[in-house]
Amino acid sequence: MARARLLLPLLAVVAGCGFIGRTLQRNLNAPSEPAKVAHKIHDPRRADARLSVLWIGHATALVQMDDVFVLTDPVFTRTVGQLSPRLVEPGLDAADLPPLAAVVVSHMHFDHLSYDSLAMIEEKTPIVLLPPGVKASVPRYAFESRELDRWESYESEGVRVTAVPVRHVGGRWGIDQAWNLRAFTGYVFQYHGLSVYFAGDTAFDRERFEATRSRFPDLSLALLPICPTEPRDFMRRTHMDSLEALDAFSVLGARHMVPVHYDTFINSDDLPGDCPRLLREHMRERGLQDDQVAILAIGEQRVLIAR
Repeated sequence: MARARLLLPLLAVVAGCGFIGRTLQRNLNAPSEPAKVAHKIHDPRRADARLSVLWIGHATALVQMDDVFVLTDPVFTRTVGQLSPRLVEPGLDAADLPPLAAVVVSHMHFDHLSYDSLAMIEEKTPIVLLPPGVKASVPRYAFESRELDRWESYESEGVRVTAVPVRHVGGRWGIDQAWNLRAFTGYVFQYHGLSVYFAGDTAFDRERFEATRSRFPDLSLALLPICPTEPRDFMRRTHMDSLEALDAFSVLGARHMVPVHYDTFINSDDLPGDCPRLLREHMRERGLQDDQVAILAIGEQRVLIAR
């Protein structure tokens, strides 16, 4: 972390006064310790839930479907890319995860594919599912690593995970996205009649969302990113804003939505609180209630469908 903080001023000078420079400077000035989560959960298993979500932070969410658990884009580290510090501690400690039916990784960006975080959960899951072209860059762990191409599925003990199309970019270092043209995906999890959509990162793409709805017409839940938003001309190519996330929720036809991908790391011109505030404004404009769009605090667990 000390090395990263020494490097940040140099990178900011190189980046100049543009968006990258502003983001690097804000990361340099971020608090040295993440904010603590009040009343942190240590046992996330809910006997009263058919479907629940615990937001761990950013794109990391623990989804319970009856008696099984799926984890999305696990990031438990203090920083991502050694440069961007976590603003709020993880909403659940990796050690407190229950046994997992599967873990999914949506793409290779540092804030979604964390090698150190995968090492923390190595004994918790039998498998980690990846987009095409990603397995070769992932170290060996005790679990199986398996790639899923578009519409391809993994199934075990009644849990089915299917890769679904989204609009983003692959690669990990910027330049490598030129040859990682398919290294990003969304997923749908199915179990006991429940179905959960996880977008990872995506821009708004009606055609892709409609294609997913045609195959999964009765989604119980959509986990949708609402940030980063600004600068919009740059972000709109790969990321939805809060209004577009509500549009995606409508197109997908899901029963519930939980927003993710905000207020955990600094990766845009948005300030903490901006994206959920805009989401609430758009919800009011559309007459959407909290039981339809559940805005969670990091570390909060919500039962969406009770037993």
